Amino acid sequence: MPLTVRTIESAKSGPKQRKLADEKGLYLLINPSGSKRWHPKYRIDGREKKISFGPYPEVSLKEAREKRDAARATISDGVDPSQQRQARKLRKRLSAANSFAAVAREFIAKRAADGDKAICETTRSKTEWLLSLVEPELGKIAIDQIKAPMLLSVLQEIQGSGRRETAIRLRSFCGRVFDYAIATGRAEHNPAPSLRRALYTPRVRHHPAIIDRGALGELLRAIDSYGGQVSTLGALRLSPHLFQRPGEVRAMKWENIDLANEIWTIPSAETKMRREHRVPLSRQARGLIRSMRGVTDHSRYVFPSFNPKKPLSENAVNGALRRMGYAGVMTAHGFRTTASSMLNESSRWNPDAIERALAHQDGNAVRAAYNRSAYWDERVEMMQWWSDELDAIKERNVGAA
Repeated sequence: MPLTVRTIESAKSGPKQRKLADEKGLYLLINPSGSKRWHPKYRIDGREKKISFGPYPEVSLKEAREKRDAARATISDGVDPSQQRQARKLRKRLSAANSFAAVAREFIAKRAADGDKAICETTRSKTEWLLSLVEPELGKIAIDQIKAPMLLSVLQEIQGSGRRETAIRLRSFCGRVFDYAIATGRAEHNPAPSLRRALYTPRVRHHPAIIDRGALGELLRAIDSYGGQVSTLGALRLSPHLFQRPGEVRAMKWENIDLANEIWTIPSAETKMRREHRVPLSRQARGLIRSMRGVTDHSRYVFPSFNPKKPLSENAVNGALRRMGYAGVMTAHGFRTTASSMLNESSRWNPDAIERALAHQDGNAVRAAYNRSAYWDERVEMMQWWSDELDAIKERNVGAA
Protein backbone atom coordinates (compact mmCIF):
# COMPACT_ATOMS: atom_id res chain seq x y z
CA MET A 1 0.00 0.00 0.00
CA PRO A 2 1.52 3.38 -0.99
CA LEU A 3 2.72 5.68 1.79
CA THR A 4 0.94 8.87 2.70
CA VAL A 5 2.32 11.99 4.36
CA ARG A 6 0.12 11.28 7.40
CA THR A 7 1.59 7.77 7.72
CA ILE A 8 5.11 9.12 7.48
CA GLU A 9 4.50 11.92 10.01
CA SER A 10 2.93 9.58 12.55
CA ALA A 11 5.62 6.89 12.25
CA LYS A 12 7.68 6.59 15.44
CA SER A 13 11.21 5.32 15.88
CA GLY A 14 11.99 2.20 17.87
CA PRO A 15 15.02 0.43 19.32
CA LYS A 16 15.89 -0.90 15.84
CA GLN A 17 15.79 0.41 12.30
CA ARG A 18 12.54 -0.23 10.47
CA LYS A 19 11.29 0.31 6.95
CA LEU A 20 8.08 1.89 5.69
CA ALA A 21 7.50 0.54 2.18
CA ASP A 22 6.00 2.72 -0.53
CA GLU A 23 5.75 1.18 -4.01
CA LYS A 24 8.10 0.15 -6.83
CA GLY A 25 10.92 -0.53 -4.37
CA LEU A 26 10.89 2.87 -2.59
CA TYR A 27 10.99 2.78 1.20
CA LEU A 28 11.59 5.11 4.15
CA LEU A 29 14.21 3.93 6.65
CA ILE A 30 13.49 5.07 10.22
CA ASN A 31 16.50 5.03 12.54
CA PRO A 32 16.42 4.67 16.35
CA SER A 33 17.51 8.32 16.54
CA GLY A 34 14.28 9.32 14.82
CA SER A 35 15.86 10.37 11.51
CA LYS A 36 14.13 9.24 8.34
CA ARG A 37 15.83 8.67 4.99
CA TRP A 38 14.60 7.60 1.56
CA HIS A 39 16.10 4.56 -0.22
CA PRO A 40 15.19 2.58 -3.34
CA LYS A 41 15.51 -1.20 -3.44
CA TYR A 42 17.10 -2.41 -6.63
CA ARG A 43 19.42 -5.07 -8.04
CA ILE A 44 22.24 -4.89 -10.58
CA ASP A 45 23.60 -8.16 -11.99
CA GLY A 46 21.69 -10.08 -9.34
CA ARG A 47 23.20 -8.11 -6.47
CA GLU A 48 21.10 -5.92 -4.24
CA LYS A 49 22.40 -2.33 -4.14
CA LYS A 50 21.56 0.62 -1.94
CA ILE A 51 21.67 4.38 -2.39
CA SER A 52 20.02 7.26 -0.57
CA PHE A 53 17.66 9.86 -1.97
CA GLY A 54 18.08 12.08 1.09
CA PRO A 55 16.33 12.67 4.41
CA TYR A 56 12.68 13.34 5.06
CA PRO A 57 11.21 15.99 5.21
CA GLU A 58 13.99 17.74 3.21
CA VAL A 59 13.09 15.33 0.42
CA SER A 60 9.29 15.07 0.26
CA LEU A 61 7.33 11.94 -0.65
CA LYS A 62 6.67 13.35 -4.12
CA GLU A 63 10.35 14.19 -4.69
CA ALA A 64 11.41 10.74 -3.47
CA ARG A 65 9.09 9.08 -5.98
CA GLU A 66 10.48 11.26 -8.79
CA LYS A 67 14.01 10.24 -7.84
CA ARG A 68 12.89 6.59 -7.72
CA ASP A 69 11.40 6.79 -11.21
CA ALA A 70 14.57 8.41 -12.57
CA ALA A 71 16.70 5.68 -10.97
CA ARG A 72 14.45 2.95 -12.42
CA ALA A 73 14.88 4.44 -15.88
CA THR A 74 18.65 4.46 -15.39
CA ILE A 75 18.62 0.83 -14.25
CA SER A 76 16.54 -0.20 -17.25
CA ASP A 77 19.36 1.20 -19.42
CA GLY A 78 21.84 -1.05 -17.61
CA VAL A 79 23.42 1.75 -15.59
CA ASP A 80 23.96 1.50 -11.85
CA PRO A 81 22.59 4.70 -10.18
CA SER A 82 25.14 4.33 -7.40
CA GLN A 83 28.06 4.29 -9.82
CA GLN A 84 26.48 7.10 -11.80
CA ARG A 85 26.31 9.22 -8.64
CA GLN A 86 29.93 8.44 -7.73
CA ALA A 87 31.03 9.41 -11.23
CA ARG A 88 29.08 12.67 -10.93
CA LYS A 89 30.77 13.48 -7.61
CA LEU A 90 34.17 12.66 -9.09
CA ARG A 91 33.54 14.96 -12.06
CA LYS A 92 32.52 17.71 -9.67
CA ARG A 93 35.72 17.30 -7.64
CA LEU A 94 37.83 17.24 -10.78
CA SER A 95 36.04 20.31 -12.08
CA ALA A 96 36.79 22.15 -8.83
CA ALA A 97 40.45 21.05 -8.97
CA ASN A 98 40.67 22.22 -12.59
CA SER A 99 38.94 25.55 -12.07
CA PHE A 100 40.86 28.64 -13.14
CA ALA A 101 41.38 29.70 -9.50
CA ALA A 102 42.65 26.26 -8.45
CA VAL A 103 45.09 26.02 -11.35
CA ALA A 104 46.25 29.60 -10.78
CA ARG A 105 46.97 28.98 -7.09
CA GLU A 106 48.80 25.77 -7.95
CA PHE A 107 50.86 27.71 -10.50
CA ILE A 108 51.71 30.44 -7.96
CA ALA A 109 52.66 27.85 -5.33
CA LYS A 110 54.87 25.98 -7.81
CA ARG A 111 56.74 29.15 -8.74
CA ALA A 112 57.26 29.90 -5.06
CA ALA A 113 58.84 26.45 -4.59
CA ASP A 114 61.12 26.54 -7.63
CA GLY A 115 64.41 27.36 -5.90
CA ASP A 116 66.37 30.05 -7.74
CA LYS A 117 63.37 30.67 -9.98
CA ALA A 118 61.07 31.31 -7.04
CA ILE A 119 59.01 34.46 -6.92
CA CYS A 120 59.73 36.77 -4.02
CA GLU A 121 57.14 37.56 -1.37
CA THR A 122 56.27 40.90 -2.94
CA THR A 123 55.82 39.41 -6.41
CA ARG A 124 53.72 36.58 -5.01
CA SER A 125 51.40 39.02 -3.28
CA LYS A 126 51.00 40.90 -6.57
CA THR A 127 50.13 37.72 -8.50
CA GLU A 128 47.58 36.79 -5.85
CA TRP A 129 46.15 40.30 -6.16
CA LEU A 130 45.88 39.83 -9.94
CA LEU A 131 44.11 36.52 -9.34
CA SER A 132 41.64 38.28 -7.03
CA LEU A 133 40.67 40.58 -9.93
CA VAL A 134 39.66 37.74 -12.24
CA GLU A 135 38.45 35.21 -9.65
CA PRO A 136 34.90 36.58 -9.10
CA GLU A 137 34.04 36.09 -12.79
CA LEU A 138 36.19 33.15 -13.89
CA GLY A 139 37.55 31.56 -10.72
CA LYS A 140 35.07 28.67 -10.49
CA ILE A 141 34.95 27.88 -14.21
CA ALA A 142 36.94 24.88 -15.48
CA ILE A 143 40.01 26.34 -17.13
CA ASP A 144 39.48 24.43 -20.38
CA GLN A 145 36.02 26.02 -20.69
CA ILE A 146 37.25 29.63 -20.58
CA LYS A 147 37.22 31.20 -24.05
CA ALA A 148 38.74 34.42 -25.31
CA PRO A 149 35.50 36.51 -25.10
CA MET A 150 35.03 35.50 -21.45
CA LEU A 151 38.54 36.62 -20.50
CA LEU A 152 38.27 39.75 -22.65
CA SER A 153 35.09 40.79 -20.82
CA VAL A 154 36.95 40.80 -17.49
CA LEU A 155 39.94 42.66 -18.93
CA GLN A 156 37.76 45.28 -20.60
CA GLU A 157 35.92 45.96 -17.36
CA ILE A 158 39.22 46.67 -15.61
CA GLN A 159 40.45 48.69 -18.57
CA GLY A 160 37.22 50.67 -18.59
CA SER A 161 37.86 51.77 -15.01
CA GLY A 162 41.03 53.50 -16.18
CA ARG A 163 43.47 50.78 -15.09
CA ARG A 164 44.99 50.08 -18.49
CA GLU A 165 48.33 48.83 -17.19
CA THR A 166 46.59 46.53 -14.71
CA ALA A 167 44.57 45.02 -17.57
CA ILE A 168 47.78 44.37 -19.53
CA ARG A 169 49.42 42.72 -16.52
CA LEU A 170 46.34 40.64 -15.80
CA ARG A 171 46.25 39.38 -19.39
CA SER A 172 49.89 38.38 -19.09
CA PHE A 173 49.31 36.63 -15.76
CA CYS A 174 46.30 34.73 -17.11
CA GLY A 175 48.38 33.69 -20.10
CA ARG A 176 50.99 32.13 -17.82
CA VAL A 177 48.27 30.28 -15.92
CA PHE A 178 46.83 28.90 -19.17
CA ASP A 179 50.31 27.85 -20.31
CA TYR A 180 50.73 25.97 -17.03
CA ALA A 181 47.32 24.32 -17.49
CA ILE A 182 48.33 23.20 -20.98
CA ALA A 183 51.62 21.80 -19.69
CA THR A 184 49.79 19.83 -16.98
CA GLY A 185 47.16 18.46 -19.34
CA ARG A 186 44.19 20.49 -18.13
CA ALA A 187 43.73 22.78 -21.11
CA GLU A 188 44.51 22.73 -24.81
CA HIS A 189 44.36 26.41 -25.72
CA ASN A 190 45.61 29.69 -24.28
CA PRO A 191 43.19 32.54 -25.17
CA ALA A 192 45.28 35.30 -23.57
CA PRO A 193 47.86 36.05 -26.33
CA SER A 194 45.13 36.66 -28.92
CA LEU A 195 43.74 39.47 -26.73
CA ARG A 196 46.92 41.54 -26.85
CA ARG A 197 45.63 43.78 -29.64
CA ALA A 198 42.18 44.02 -28.10
CA LEU A 199 43.43 46.11 -25.16
CA TYR A 200 44.47 49.73 -25.09
CA THR A 201 48.16 50.49 -24.75
CA PRO A 202 48.92 51.86 -21.25
CA ARG A 203 49.86 55.48 -21.03
CA VAL A 204 53.58 55.94 -20.46
CA ARG A 205 54.27 57.14 -16.95
CA HIS A 206 57.08 59.60 -16.42
CA HIS A 207 58.45 59.55 -12.89
CA PRO A 208 59.22 63.03 -11.55
CA ALA A 209 62.95 63.45 -11.03
CA ILE A 210 65.46 66.16 -10.18
CA ILE A 211 68.34 66.59 -12.65
CA ASP A 212 69.53 70.04 -11.52
CA ARG A 213 72.53 69.91 -9.20
CA GLY A 214 71.38 72.80 -7.06
CA ALA A 215 67.95 71.25 -6.48
CA LEU A 216 69.53 67.85 -5.89
CA GLY A 217 71.79 69.30 -3.21
CA GLU A 218 68.78 70.77 -1.42
CA LEU A 219 67.03 67.39 -1.57
CA LEU A 220 70.03 65.50 -0.19
CA ARG A 221 70.31 67.93 2.72
CA ALA A 222 66.56 67.66 3.34
CA ILE A 223 66.88 63.87 3.46
CA ASP A 224 69.65 64.09 6.07
CA SER A 225 67.42 66.20 8.30
CA TYR A 226 64.32 64.05 7.82
CA GLY A 227 62.95 62.78 11.13
CA GLY A 228 60.91 59.77 10.03
CA GLN A 229 61.13 56.05 10.77
CA VAL A 230 64.68 54.72 10.80
CA SER A 231 64.03 52.27 7.94
CA THR A 232 62.48 54.98 5.79
CA LEU A 233 65.37 57.36 6.46
CA GLY A 234 67.90 54.62 5.70
CA ALA A 235 66.24 53.75 2.40
CA LEU A 236 65.97 57.46 1.51
CA ARG A 237 69.69 58.01 2.13
CA LEU A 238 70.81 54.90 0.27
CA SER A 239 68.53 55.22 -2.79
CA PRO A 240 70.49 58.06 -4.50
CA HIS A 241 73.76 56.12 -4.17
CA LEU A 242 72.47 52.83 -5.57
CA PHE A 243 69.72 54.10 -7.98
CA GLN A 244 68.15 50.65 -8.18
CA ARG A 245 64.42 49.99 -8.49
CA PRO A 246 62.56 51.11 -5.35
CA GLY A 247 61.04 47.67 -4.73
CA GLU A 248 64.51 46.11 -4.77
CA VAL A 249 65.96 48.69 -2.38
CA ARG A 250 63.18 48.44 0.18
CA ALA A 251 63.31 44.61 0.08
CA MET A 252 67.11 44.46 0.44
CA LYS A 253 68.13 41.48 2.60
CA TRP A 254 71.14 41.10 4.84
CA GLU A 255 71.84 37.68 3.32
CA ASN A 256 72.44 39.30 -0.09
CA ILE A 257 74.90 41.90 1.19
CA ASP A 258 78.64 41.09 0.99
CA LEU A 259 80.34 44.06 2.63
CA ALA A 260 83.75 42.37 2.53
CA ASN A 261 83.63 42.11 -1.25
CA GLU A 262 81.59 45.32 -1.59
CA ILE A 263 78.71 43.73 -3.52
CA TRP A 264 74.94 43.60 -3.21
CA THR A 265 73.54 40.66 -5.16
CA ILE A 266 69.85 40.81 -6.06
CA PRO A 267 68.61 37.26 -6.83
CA SER A 268 66.90 36.69 -10.16
CA ALA A 269 63.60 35.96 -8.40
CA GLU A 270 63.59 39.47 -6.93
CA THR A 271 64.43 41.49 -10.04
CA LYS A 272 62.05 42.88 -12.63
CA MET A 273 63.95 41.22 -15.49
CA ARG A 274 64.17 37.87 -13.69
CA ARG A 275 67.95 37.70 -13.85
CA GLU A 276 70.52 38.11 -11.10
CA HIS A 277 71.85 41.64 -10.75
CA ARG A 278 75.00 42.63 -8.86
CA VAL A 279 75.50 46.14 -7.57
CA PRO A 280 78.96 47.46 -6.55
CA LEU A 281 78.80 49.16 -3.17
CA SER A 282 80.64 52.42 -2.78
CA ARG A 283 82.28 53.40 0.49
CA GLN A 284 79.32 55.64 1.29
CA ALA A 285 76.79 52.92 0.47
CA ARG A 286 78.59 50.43 2.71
CA GLY A 287 78.59 52.96 5.52
CA LEU A 288 74.85 53.58 5.20
CA ILE A 289 74.14 49.85 5.21
CA ARG A 290 76.38 49.31 8.26
CA SER A 291 74.48 52.08 10.05
CA MET A 292 71.39 49.85 9.96
CA ARG A 293 73.19 47.13 11.91
CA GLY A 294 72.02 46.87 15.47
CA VAL A 295 68.85 48.70 14.50
CA THR A 296 67.31 46.27 12.02
CA ASP A 297 69.45 43.13 12.27
CA HIS A 298 66.55 41.48 14.14
CA SER A 299 65.01 41.23 10.67
CA ARG A 300 66.24 39.60 7.46
CA TYR A 301 65.50 42.93 5.78
CA VAL A 302 67.90 45.87 5.93
CA PHE A 303 64.86 48.18 5.88
CA PRO A 304 62.03 46.34 7.64
CA SER A 305 58.59 47.75 8.26
CA PHE A 306 57.10 47.95 11.75
CA ASN A 307 56.53 44.21 11.31
CA PRO A 308 60.13 42.88 11.13
CA LYS A 309 58.98 39.95 8.99
CA LYS A 310 58.08 42.32 6.17
CA PRO A 311 60.10 44.88 4.20
CA LEU A 312 59.42 48.60 4.18
CA SER A 313 56.05 49.37 2.61
CA GLU A 314 55.83 50.25 -1.06
CA ASN A 315 54.79 53.86 -0.37
CA ALA A 316 57.17 54.62 2.51
CA VAL A 317 59.87 56.48 0.54
CA ASN A 318 57.42 58.27 -1.75
CA GLY A 319 55.36 59.23 1.28
CA ALA A 320 58.42 60.68 2.96
CA LEU A 321 59.30 62.69 -0.17
CA ARG A 322 55.76 64.09 -0.24
CA ARG A 323 55.97 65.08 3.43
CA MET A 324 59.27 66.82 2.68
CA GLY A 325 57.49 68.93 0.04
CA TYR A 326 58.64 67.05 -3.07
CA ALA A 327 55.23 65.82 -4.29
CA GLY A 328 55.25 65.98 -8.11
CA VAL A 329 58.96 66.87 -8.05
CA MET A 330 60.74 63.68 -6.99
CA THR A 331 59.87 60.02 -6.45
CA ALA A 332 61.77 56.97 -5.26
CA HIS A 333 61.99 55.84 -8.88
CA GLY A 334 63.21 59.29 -9.85
CA PHE A 335 66.62 58.59 -8.29
CA ARG A 336 67.22 56.27 -11.26
CA THR A 337 66.48 59.06 -13.72
CA THR A 338 68.68 61.47 -11.76
CA ALA A 339 71.65 59.10 -11.80
CA SER A 340 71.18 58.10 -15.43
CA SER A 341 70.96 61.72 -16.59
CA MET A 342 73.96 62.97 -14.65
CA LEU A 343 76.17 59.96 -15.33
CA ASN A 344 75.54 60.27 -19.06
CA GLU A 345 75.96 64.03 -18.88
CA SER A 346 79.41 63.63 -17.30
CA SER A 347 80.70 61.82 -20.45
CA ARG A 348 83.02 59.81 -18.18
CA TRP A 349 81.29 56.47 -18.54
CA ASN A 350 80.36 54.06 -21.28
CA PRO A 351 76.58 54.34 -21.83
CA ASP A 352 76.40 50.53 -21.83
CA ALA A 353 77.97 50.46 -18.36
CA ILE A 354 75.34 52.94 -17.15
CA GLU A 355 72.53 50.83 -18.65
CA ARG A 356 73.99 47.71 -17.05
CA ALA A 357 74.16 49.50 -13.68
CA LEU A 358 70.47 50.36 -14.07
CA ALA A 359 69.71 46.66 -14.84
CA HIS A 360 68.00 47.61 -18.07
CA GLN A 361 67.22 44.80 -20.52
CA ASP A 362 69.25 44.93 -23.73
CA GLY A 363 67.03 44.36 -26.76
CA ASN A 364 69.85 42.58 -28.58
CA ALA A 365 70.18 39.01 -27.27
CA VAL A 366 73.89 38.73 -28.14
CA ARG A 367 74.73 42.06 -26.50
CA ALA A 368 72.60 41.11 -23.47
CA ALA A 369 74.57 37.89 -22.97
CA TYR A 370 77.85 39.79 -23.24
CA ASN A 371 76.78 42.62 -20.96
CA ARG A 372 76.03 40.28 -18.08
CA SER A 373 79.74 40.09 -17.33
CA ALA A 374 81.03 43.22 -19.05
CA TYR A 375 81.78 46.61 -17.53
CA TRP A 376 82.12 45.35 -13.95
CA ASP A 377 85.40 47.16 -13.23
CA GLU A 378 84.06 50.32 -14.83
CA ARG A 379 80.85 50.07 -12.82
CA VAL A 380 82.80 49.68 -9.55
CA GLU A 381 84.71 52.86 -10.36
CA MET A 382 81.55 54.62 -11.56
CA MET A 383 79.56 53.85 -8.40
CA GLN A 384 82.32 55.28 -6.20
CA TRP A 385 82.56 58.37 -8.41
CA TRP A 386 78.79 58.84 -8.22
CA SER A 387 78.73 58.63 -4.42
CA ASP A 388 81.58 61.13 -4.24
CA GLU A 389 79.66 63.35 -6.66
CA LEU A 390 76.57 63.19 -4.46
CA ASP A 391 78.65 64.19 -1.44
CA ALA A 392 80.10 67.11 -3.37
CA ILE A 393 76.67 68.23 -4.55
CA LYS A 394 75.33 68.04 -1.02
CA GLU A 395 78.28 69.83 0.55
CA ARG A 396 78.85 72.59 -1.98
CA ASN A 397 75.47 72.61 -3.69
CA VAL A 398 77.32 72.52 -7.02
CA GLY A 399 78.53 69.69 -9.19
CA ALA A 400 82.11 68.53 -9.07
CA ALA A 401 83.97 69.34 -12.23
